[in-house]
Amino acid sequence: MSLFVNEGDSVTLHTDVKTNQHEKIKWFFDDTRIAQISGDLSKICTDVGCNEETERFRDRLKLDDQTGSLTITDIRTTDSGKYKLQIISSNSMSEKIFSFTVHDVPDAETDKMKTKSVKEGDSVTLDSGVIKNPKDLIMWYYNDTHISEIARDPSKICTGDECEDADGRFRDRLKLNNQTGSLTITDTRTTDSGDYHLEIITNSSSIRRQYSIDIISEKSLSGTGSNGIVFFLAMAGACLGVLLVVAGVTGECRRKLASVKSFFYPKTNQTAVL
Repeated sequence: MSLFVNEGDSVTLHTDVKTNQHEKIKWFFDDTRIAQISGDLSKICTDVGCNEETERFRDRLKLDDQTGSLTITDIRTTDSGKYKLQIISSNSMSEKIFSFTVHDVPDAETDKMKTKSVKEGDSVTLDSGVIKNPKDLIMWYYNDTHISEIARDPSKICTGDECEDADGRFRDRLKLNNQTGSLTITDTRTTDSGDYHLEIITNSSSIRRQYSIDIISEKSLSGTGSNGIVFFLAMAGACLGVLLVVAGVTGECRRKLASVKSFFYPKTNQTAVL
């Protein structure tokens, strides 16, 4: 099975078995053992705990103790390659090969895609970055609350409080692109600020992609006349100071600078795309 993922994503490779039905489940990367779990859970190891040569995965591997499925977090381009799953029973052994390529996404493009500040009332689109495969399940979450989904059956699409775990805050304000699974939030509110994540689930794997949105209220942008302008110029100056000192701008500064830009250069009917 082949996958294409972006740097920074999390990927789970599924075994489709139960650990208690087998003696051992082993994972290899380019023939180097990187994880193992026994059926009775007496032996569980990942990365350097299994093999000192797996330093590259330090603290980024997780094993599901019920299924033996392997999750690799904070994917890097050096993680590209072949992964072998080995399932060992008392009288048999089966193997499965996974292969994935990690795309090196420039920092600026990553920030544009995954982090955005928009004015209250504008629309914002979270770009899935994929063309949906008919066999895939695409699910969106807001702070771990399930808010939208495109099932493998294209007739089964839910948004907002239509989804089982949604809390109703997005009622009639979510739109899903049934070709890509990208999610658009209309008439944004400050309560929409927070962390979002996308899960793309295939038959044998799943990809998790993180997003962050900061909705800026009109009141905080306008301030009180010239005092508001001075306040936001001060924020921008502070961020530029950070830039000069550490040669980089933090995510928080990017959001503040975006707010300043939006204040001085407003656009009508604006839709921000992540």
